[in-house]
Amino acid sequence: MPSPPPADPVLLEVIRYALGAAADEMALALQRAAYSTNIKTRQDFSCAIFDREARVVAQSFSQPVHLGSLTHFVPRIVAAYGREALRPGDGVLCNDGHLGGVHLNDVCLVAPVFHGGELVAFVAAIAHHVDVGGGTPGSLTGLSREIYQEGLRISPVRIMAEGRIDERMLGLIAANVRSPRETSGDLRAQVAGVHVGARRLAELIARHGWPTLSGAVEELLDYSERRVRAAIGRLPAGEYAATGWMDSDGVSDEPVRVEVRVTVGAGRVRFDLSGSDAQRPCPINATYAMTLSNCAYALRVLLDDDVPLNAGFYRALEVVAPPGTIVNARPPAAIGGGWETAFRVCETAMQALAAAAPERMAAGSKGCLCNIAFGGPARAEGERYVFYETMGGGYGGRATKDGIDAVQPHGQNTENAPVEETEAGYPVRILRYALVPDSEGAGRSRGGLGLRRDYSFEQPVTFSVLADRARFAPWGLAGGADAPPARYVLDPYGEARALPSKFSLHLEPGQVVSVQMAGGGGYGPPWERDPARVVADLRDGKLSPGRARDAYGVVLDAAGELDAAATAAARAELRRAAGEARP
Repeated sequence: MPSPPPADPVLLEVIRYALGAAADEMALALQRAAYSTNIKTRQDFSCAIFDREARVVAQSFSQPVHLGSLTHFVPRIVAAYGREALRPGDGVLCNDGHLGGVHLNDVCLVAPVFHGGELVAFVAAIAHHVDVGGGTPGSLTGLSREIYQEGLRISPVRIMAEGRIDERMLGLIAANVRSPRETSGDLRAQVAGVHVGARRLAELIARHGWPTLSGAVEELLDYSERRVRAAIGRLPAGEYAATGWMDSDGVSDEPVRVEVRVTVGAGRVRFDLSGSDAQRPCPINATYAMTLSNCAYALRVLLDDDVPLNAGFYRALEVVAPPGTIVNARPPAAIGGGWETAFRVCETAMQALAAAAPERMAAGSKGCLCNIAFGGPARAEGERYVFYETMGGGYGGRATKDGIDAVQPHGQNTENAPVEETEAGYPVRILRYALVPDSEGAGRSRGGLGLRRDYSFEQPVTFSVLADRARFAPWGLAGGADAPPARYVLDPYGEARALPSKFSLHLEPGQVVSVQMAGGGGYGPPWERDPARVVADLRDGKLSPGRARDAYGVVLDAAGELDAAATAAARAELRRAAGEARP
């Protein structure tokens, strides 16, 4: 068949945005139909559209780490299941990180799209389910040594036929999790999402014709590739390196090393993680898909906002992650906390690239997802519940802006779970939900503040945290200061016993655990920060007078107003201590 003529630029933009709108509508359908707080409110899911070769062509406004991992996972699901076995109305389910996915909680549904009896595309929806079995409620614990301890591992299997869900397969899954009602509802929501995607693709084919649509997709992929390579060409060529550290592996106290070497040149960016530690019998091993998606994010922040993110983007990206390392673990390695390590890959890559484009990079952020899960018997007789969330923290300071307070930075993009919904749906009380004062990294642009939640329970519960940043603080950039590390505390109003960043505890009614996320690192020397902005943070309760004086050299008089002379003297001392000459 002859190639279709090139699409005109206007039609190309129409098709590009129509595909993006279809992916966003998939996401909206999934969210509205979901049961769990983690999906319907925190939006811990993503949707994407792929062409007949399983190349990504459009994606929803969702989780960057999900979307990057789908580009690796979906082609492997299709290959493992077999194209020849797919029929109209089918849906294939998989969560196997060692097949090409991520951790077991992130369950992916892929559906083929047919036109005139020919397989022409795929639609996919991935969502973090609150429980997939394993040793603790939420399926995420710092204690797992192999993947068999982390829950139900689903190889590619048909869960939908002729557009309808297979109730026997759904029953098999529900029987192996602690939250069968939420799991069943969330899986049905994923089915709703892929149904919407398939319908919208059929409408686009009917409106524009298959030759025009397929030709436009090819042009869009080539267009993205050209834009990405042009942006890379504007960066200073060279090799840039940085090393990041994880607190521990969860099973032992030994820190984990992540090394990233970034080579920029010839229209390509190469991320080499060969210097990272070997995989361990612990839960924070990352899969290749996790590592790929976080390297892709580090490259994405260097591009213009209007570059389409599709398979053309990935042509300019190379990721070297040797099998058997902490960033590309072999089975049967546990991978439940692999996103924590992958997040360190992202920030370490950004730290390396800051040498090439410091004005485009932020200082270190809170630096971990901070998986929090708890569960036990529900209020209703004979039922159990599981709750899962990740905790917001500080975003790093930037060249022209302060970091953002209490957010899920970079590849996460989820929301903080509302206290009202959490307390209404689960037997928990959030005793404190607030910013952590003095948690920012000081700088000309300060880092964002960390977030604190104090959890208390009405009944016995298993409470797990799989996080990081309690030992190695978020880094400052361009002379900015590091942020204070995160804190995890048992009985914060009494004994205040410090906990590690990875733990599972059995709590009795009335016991309290406090999770206090790190802030973001500062950007630029702190003594260059406008004193009026420091005073404003003081009055907002974000800074204490002592920190304003010690970190920024800002001194108030007895009336609480800026003391200009004392401030000038304090700032001169800060400059001398840092080895800087007086301007």
